[in-house]
Amino acid sequence: MGGPVTGRTRVAAVIGSPVRHSLSPTILNAAFAATGLDWVYVAFEGPEGRGGDAVAAVRPLGLAGLSVTMPHKAAVHDAVDERTPVAAALGAVNCVFWRGDRLVGDNTDAAGFLDALRVDEGVEVAGRRCVVVGAGGAGRAVAHALGGAGAAEVVVVNRSPSPAERAAALAGAAGRVGEPDDVARADLVVNATPLGMGVTGPDEPLPVDVELLRPGQVVVDLIYQPAVTPLLAAASERGAVAVNGLGMLVHQAAHAFRRWTGEEPPVGAMRVATAEELARRALPGADS
Repeated sequence: MGGPVTGRTRVAAVIGSPVRHSLSPTILNAAFAATGLDWVYVAFEGPEGRGGDAVAAVRPLGLAGLSVTMPHKAAVHDAVDERTPVAAALGAVNCVFWRGDRLVGDNTDAAGFLDALRVDEGVEVAGRRCVVVGAGGAGRAVAHALGGAGAAEVVVVNRSPSPAERAAALAGAAGRVGEPDDVARADLVVNATPLGMGVTGPDEPLPVDVELLRPGQVVVDLIYQPAVTPLLAAASERGAVAVNGLGMLVHQAAHAFRRWTGEEPPVGAMRVATAEELARRALPGADS
């Protein structure tokens, strides 16, 4: 925080369960400090099924903004006064802001993903053949973003066909359900699954067959910790451009900052603070 918290300090928050590991307080408090705004950002643990209650509390508590993480995105979508088109399409809200006296639900994941490619990597998706692996919330947001940004093809690969069909439909005419082998002809490959976090152990499978990767491709893994996942290491070895999920994390928060404050976010300061916090958490004995 940039200064002392007083009775004039505006409060924004994130709700989720679990939420104590969230990097959002680090990212947004760094943004408030860098811009000199008298704001503070805190985390509220909220059990599943209470997302609507959290939205109802925004008014009496005078919260200036609300971020939403799992498992509340769908419940908050249903509880706000209105939704942006992207939030309505995805059926999920990760950011609540004020429009006059009405609470509006937005989803900044799609815009954050595109900014991470455009701003950080200089990659435009228009005209590219894309493969999205995974059809959960992140996969749906990415498919929607790619379709809206003019991708030539958005192929969704997922073990279960029904979620894949729903995600592909979000990409519009460019979307279709595909097979793992579609990775070979893709210009952009996005892993939107948890594979790579090592949750299932050291023998965890990779989300794609790395033999299908090649020079000229851009391979994005939405995981940001570890910074270099097995997929990204393999992509680099095969000459592809490898991008982790840290940029998307920072840029989706930047869009929330803009929604709440009306000011341009200090993305550089947000990124530095996030990298420093991730490095601190990697130290032996550090809390998370």
